[in-house]
Amino acid sequence: MPQPTPQPPLLSQRAAVILMLGALAAVAAAVLTVLAGGVLASGLLAGGGAFVAAVLFFNVIIGG
Repeated sequence: MPQPTPQPPLLSQRAAVILMLGALAAVAAAVLTVLAGGVLASGLLAGGGAFVAAVLFFNVIIGG
């Protein structure tokens, strides 16, 4: 019986690490913004900006 061909991964390991680090930066920025007295909407906006900046930063730092 022939073995079925395995599916290729959806994301490369490099892409998964970069997105994970971006998500961690976003959560940290959002939590710190809210704890500093900002409203939830401000925290979410700060988290979104931190996510974009972190993904761009780690994409350059983690060479591929």
